[in-house]
Amino acid sequence: MNAPVKDMLHSYPADLGDLDQDRLARCIEECIACAQACTACADACLAEGMVGDLTKCIRTDMDCADICTATAAVLSRHTGYNPDIARALVTACAVACRACADECAAHADQHEHCRLCAEACRSCAEACSDLAATLG
Repeated sequence: MNAPVKDMLHSYPADLGDLDQDRLARCIEECIACAQACTACADACLAEGMVGDLTKCIRTDMDCADICTATAAVLSRHTGYNPDIARALVTACAVACRACADECAAHADQHEHCRLCAEACRSCAEACSDLAATLG
């Protein structure tokens, strides 16, 4: 577990209830890593010679990066926490990550950045689904 995420969760002055802090921290970390991978992949796609063939990949990367960033931000706030919103958001994030993983995987044999992005997306989707299953 990344120390800053874990440390910030443990430093929160109020009780987080029965929220699984390890799963929460993993989800936040995976969302941040996935957003970075998707942003870098979209940028790398733009540098490829056949950029026109990668339009859907670029768009999917950008959408996934935005959703992952928003998910990490919302999960990092606990004042007035609403588990229904958190569950809906991590579920949507998992869907976006799976779609991005599938799109990047279609280009992975030609572009290493797409292969790496697909891996990051799959890992994030798993972390989001894992957390969603525990949210009341």
